[in-house]
Amino acid sequence: MNSATSSSAMRGSNHVGMRQFNERIVLQAIRHHGAIPKADLARLTQLSTQTVAIIVGRLLDDGLLVKQDRVRGKIGQPSVPLSLNPQGAFSVGIQVGRRNLELLVADFCGQPVERLEVHYDYPDPDRLFLSMAEGLNTLQERMGDLWLRTVGVGLTAPLSLHKWADLMGGQAAQALARWEHIDLTAQVQGLTDLPVVFAKDTTAACVAELLQGHGRHVRSFLYVFVGTFIGGGLVLSGHIMNGDRGNAGAIGSLPVGLASSANKEMGMPPQLLQKASGWQLEQALLAAGHNPLLKHEAAIMEPAYAQFTAPWIAQASQALAMTVASSAALLDLDAVVMDGSLGAPLMSTLVSATQEALHGYRFDGMHQPQLLAGQVGAHARALGGALLPLHSQFFPDKDIFLKQDAA
Repeated sequence: MNSATSSSAMRGSNHVGMRQFNERIVLQAIRHHGAIPKADLARLTQLSTQTVAIIVGRLLDDGLLVKQDRVRGKIGQPSVPLSLNPQGAFSVGIQVGRRNLELLVADFCGQPVERLEVHYDYPDPDRLFLSMAEGLNTLQERMGDLWLRTVGVGLTAPLSLHKWADLMGGQAAQALARWEHIDLTAQVQGLTDLPVVFAKDTTAACVAELLQGHGRHVRSFLYVFVGTFIGGGLVLSGHIMNGDRGNAGAIGSLPVGLASSANKEMGMPPQLLQKASGWQLEQALLAAGHNPLLKHEAAIMEPAYAQFTAPWIAQASQALAMTVASSAALLDLDAVVMDGSLGAPLMSTLVSATQEALHGYRFDGMHQPQLLAGQVGAHARALGGALLPLHSQFFPDKDIFLKQDAA
């Protein structure tokens, strides 16, 4: 699933009845390597030249591939590189958050082409589904005839949207509590004729980083997304790890302190989401009469806001450094990738502060993972959602890779 995957992991089969499998293998090879001639495709996939020619012909007819300009070399006939057609297919990502709703259309190459965003104080279900229906209609109008090539909707949201409602309080807590009894996927399916698939929001963001970011070169990494609440995802040997209950990489629940049996007044140790979420910075801004959405803007790094940002960065970076060290002891990671919905300057400062805080931890007996800033950015959750239908319908999934590797 990334460029570090060996060519054997993309090997096809010349047996009859393998059309869909081989088409996916060819599309995957082109996605990894970029524009490539048929002869190189045959060599890379270990399919016969005739099989590749037939597959390429079908994919060209279906509009999934396009021919590039001929490349003339010193020896032999000019070659015609083949590449993915960005308009070959589209997919919609819908991200439901505690503070915003985002709808995004991605093309066949995984690039965003349309996007809508709605901000709110808390996700009231009635208003949210109305905004979602209006957003889907708007996207369809913007896309015009290209909407006919849209293959599905990838829906993302926190796995337990109703939890931690006590942190938000008041009307927000009441609205969040309602989500415990709402079948989000079924509700969204009722708004569209397109098939809807669901993924946890931070897992979807991790998918975006895996397919469009550092995952193309880094095999195993813990993914950290700092949003209203912090969360994460896990990639091992190029594959997303979900866990039986979908909680693999759920770092927001990680304790960042020791429980004390000697002093009951100290209470339970805080979780990472209580120390390193954007929520704490929002509340500090609100208490001082500032717009909490400043956390998404470059202006948040101006000196006038240092009294809010500096304490939050110090607290969050220390908690994140402890999380990195703990994760490194449990998992053999190449890297920890940090991204978020915060403004780019604030995220960059947080990454740097976390790197500095790591100097306070020993890594004796384990590999210290590299700390990397995410490459996808604030819209990773919606983009990851949009990538899910594209990847499941056109590219080899994890099971296919495992079967192929075993072969």
